[in-house]
Amino acid sequence: MAEKKGFFAEFKTFISRGNVVDMAIGIIIGGLFTAIVNSFVKDILNPILGLLVGGTDFGELKIVLREATLTTEELAIRYGNLIQNIIQFILTALVLFVIVRAINRMKEKAEEEAKKAEEEKK
Repeated sequence: MAEKKGFFAEFKTFISRGNVVDMAIGIIIGGLFTAIVNSFVKDILNPILGLLVGGTDFGELKIVLREATLTTEELAIRYGNLIQNIIQFILTALVLFVIVRAINRMKEKAEEEAKKAEEEKK
């Protein structure tokens, strides 16, 4: 009969599994990476793109449906934020692609070297 573990003992076993810890680390690094990409887009790329398109700040681009009054706020479609988010998505995907590609190439190189070393032993 299996030994019954307490709640905290089971939780400790669950949380100390390698894949859970790896996933947590990945989420934390992903959040930090997102902050870097967001800053790059907002603080560097958007001003450059804005300068190229006549000094426009993408975050401020909008179509006003109803002007603000004393009692109501402005109602607008803020498509500039969408443009910013699309740029951030593309940059994030591009950087992740480059990182994964580099890792895959390093793995392939290591596998080739291991295969070559194995053949030399024969």
